[in-house]
Amino acid sequence: MQSRTPAARAGRPRSAAADAAILAATRAALVELGWSRLTLGDVATRAGVAKTTLYRRWTGKNELVVDAVAELFDELRLPDRGSLAADIEGVVLQFAGILARPEARSGLMAVVAESTRDEALRERIRTSIVDRQKRLVLEGRARAQDRGELPPEPDPEEAARTAGLIFDIVAGAVVHRTLVSAEPADEEWVRGFTRVLLTGLAASG
Repeated sequence: MQSRTPAARAGRPRSAAADAAILAATRAALVELGWSRLTLGDVATRAGVAKTTLYRRWTGKNELVVDAVAELFDELRLPDRGSLAADIEGVVLQFAGILARPEARSGLMAVVAESTRDEALRERIRTSIVDRQKRLVLEGRARAQDRGELPPEPDPEEAARTAGLIFDIVAGAVVHRTLVSAEPADEEWVRGFTRVLLTGLAASG
């Protein structure tokens, strides 16, 4: 799993164990205390580190919570289940499973709400979560092209736009289903969603 924290500053080497403890403590504090009551001091106590250790790594609560949530989404892997449809179903079920976890739900909804007033926070969400998880679309498309399920896309700019659109459709639908509508993204829903995604509305009946 790749680190979601900023590059280390000059001085003593960073401790991966400390980073992991801090991010885990942040997620636990979010579930127990909520966004408004979470403080870096509380996170430091839970993680067993000095408060100054947090400030050497993160400038404030916004950055810390984004990285704590981003680490959860870094767990996503594109399974090889033999077909594009099955691969999509597998990764969407993983995504829904992560969003069902209280720490992911609390953290993501909190930072998205805060980002409406903070452009720097919106950018951090884009780079730390959105842009990183677009890798799943790229991996899935490349695999499907290798299988002959999708045609090659010779125009890199058009291919990038298409990948972004696919990501927006998948992420938007799953987030809305699980966090806004509060409905289960179970296997039946995921199969129906994948069918619509791959065939379009005209063939979804």
